[in-house]
Amino acid sequence: MLDEMIVRNVTQPTITPYLPDPAKANGAAVIVAPGGGFMQLSMRYEGAKVAEFLASQGVAAFVLKYRLEPTPPEEAAYVRLMGDRMAAAARSDVDRGPPPSFKPAIDDGIAAMRFVRERAAQFKIDPKRVGMIGFSAGAMTALGVTLANQPESRPDFVGLIYGPMNAVEVPAEAPPMFAAIAADDPLFGKAGFAIVESWRSARKPVELHVYQTGGHGFGIHNTHTSTVLWPGQLVEWMRTNRLLGGEAPKAWDQ
Repeated sequence: MLDEMIVRNVTQPTITPYLPDPAKANGAAVIVAPGGGFMQLSMRYEGAKVAEFLASQGVAAFVLKYRLEPTPPEEAAYVRLMGDRMAAAARSDVDRGPPPSFKPAIDDGIAAMRFVRERAAQFKIDPKRVGMIGFSAGAMTALGVTLANQPESRPDFVGLIYGPMNAVEVPAEAPPMFAAIAADDPLFGKAGFAIVESWRSARKPVELHVYQTGGHGFGIHNTHTSTVLWPGQLVEWMRTNRLLGGEAPKAWDQ
């Protein structure tokens, strides 16, 4: 059983930095938004562990604990409520209509982007290479921050890990997008990849990874499926887009 750390009833957002060894730092930064249906946050395998991995790759990472919907303090009542919410989402057309969102979370994401950019010198990062990635509800939040399209808080790149695949209206200034999902995801794996087509139609860079199995919520731990590849693939995608500084990957010399 995973030693996940769950928090809920968050009313005061926080941001926790995970800074790389200065000898490895490449100037890129990522705000990490954990998921949990806007009712809880999976702070370890969608937060701290992700940030630690990014820092090991020279990327400054910042885990965002954003505001959530209130839930019952009693554990049994909360478990029933969360179970009902997830079951209803799996039965619904949540992957067909407008992507779900929670405004306080988006507002906190916008504030986090501004906070990190304004302190770029302190964190020794490039304010023009600050991105945001999210997981499930965190992906909805990262998407909401991106679609808000505010110059001071618009991510320079965005990553949606098992997030919504719904079509969206892509702003002219939209950043490159990385998306990863399992084909058997019961929430967002049922209705195609319209969001990717939205990015392509807007002529914006986009990369999609679809894993055969993995379900919803695979995070950054060993699932014994090919979903374990996504962290490295994200970093290589960042390198391809010259977000890590230096050159893009060279062609394979056969």
